[in-house]
Amino acid sequence: MALTGDVKEELAKVASNRTSIRAAELATILRFSGGLHLISGRVAVESELDTLEIAQRVRKDLVELYGVRSELSVISASGVRRTSHYLVRVLDGETLARQTGLLDARRRPVRGLPNRLTTGSQDELAAVWRGAFLARGSLTDPGRSAALEVTCPGNESAMALVGAAGRLKVSAKAREVRGIHRVVIRDGEAISAMLRIMGASSTVLTWEELRQRREVRATANRLVNFDDANLRRSAQAAVAACARVERALEILEGKVPQHLQYAGELRLQFRDASLDELGHHANPPMTKDAVAGRIRRLLAMADKVAIDRGIPGTDANLPPDYEDA
Repeated sequence: MALTGDVKEELAKVASNRTSIRAAELATILRFSGGLHLISGRVAVESELDTLEIAQRVRKDLVELYGVRSELSVISASGVRRTSHYLVRVLDGETLARQTGLLDARRRPVRGLPNRLTTGSQDELAAVWRGAFLARGSLTDPGRSAALEVTCPGNESAMALVGAAGRLKVSAKAREVRGIHRVVIRDGEAISAMLRIMGASSTVLTWEELRQRREVRATANRLVNFDDANLRRSAQAAVAACARVERALEILEGKVPQHLQYAGELRLQFRDASLDELGHHANPPMTKDAVAGRIRRLLAMADKVAIDRGIPGTDANLPPDYEDA
C-alpha cells in the first residue's frame, strides 16, 4: 500500500540524539520483525524487514548502540511475497538479546515487551510504536475500513502495545484473527494522533486530506440519495393525487362547487407541480394550504357520493405499485 510505504519511509528518517529512545525503537523492531534462533549452538538474532532503508537503520543502531556488526541478505519475492525483504542477522546474539530484552536473565525468551519499554517516557513510548510500525505496521486509505494496524508476534506483545498506546492517550484494540494477533486503531482522529506521535508529520497531512475528501464525497452521496428518495416520493404522490382527482370528477359528474372543481382541474393541468407551485399557477394565486384543502374536500365529497351509490371510490384508479406513505 502506498500510504504504508510513505509512512515507513518517513519514520525511517526520524532521528534522535537520546540513546534510550533509539534503544526502545531498536528493541521493538527486533521483537516484532524477527526472533531468536539457534545456529550451530549459538543464539542468533534475526530481523526481517520490508525496505533496505529500515534494514540499514537497524544495522546502524546495532553498531552505534551495542557495538554489534550484522549480516544483511535479500529474500527475493516469491509466492505470497510480492516484494523482496531484507534479513538482518547477528550470529553471536545472546548478549544482544539480553540487552534488548529478547531474553531474560535466565536465558528465557521474553514473550511480550520489556517492562522498561512500556513504562518509559512519552518519547520512549512513541519510539516503541515507531519501531512496531516499521517492523510490521500498515495504514489503509481513509474510509469505512480505515485502520492503522500492527501485526504482533503474540498476545503478550499485542497487549503491551495496546498499553503503550493508552499511555500515549490513543485508543487501540488487540484482536486475534485466525491465530494472528494484531493491534488496530480505527478512529480517524486516533490514527492521525498516532501518526504524529510516531513522527510521520508529513504523511499525516496527506492522510488527513484524503480523509476529508472522502468525508465530503460521502456526505454529498448521502444528500444525493436523500434528494432522489424525496423526488421519488414526490412524483409518486403527484401521480396518486392526479388519479384520485380524475376519479373524483368522474364520480361527481359536474355536480361539484366551482372552487373545488377549479382546484381539481388545476391539479390535472400541472401534474408534476408541487402544491406550492399549483398555488402560484392559480388565478388569483392561492396558498399551498388553500390548494390542499380544496383538493381534500373534493376527494372527500366524491368518496361520500361513491359510498352512497355503492361504487368504487377515488382510490380505484391508483397505480398498482403505489405505496401510501
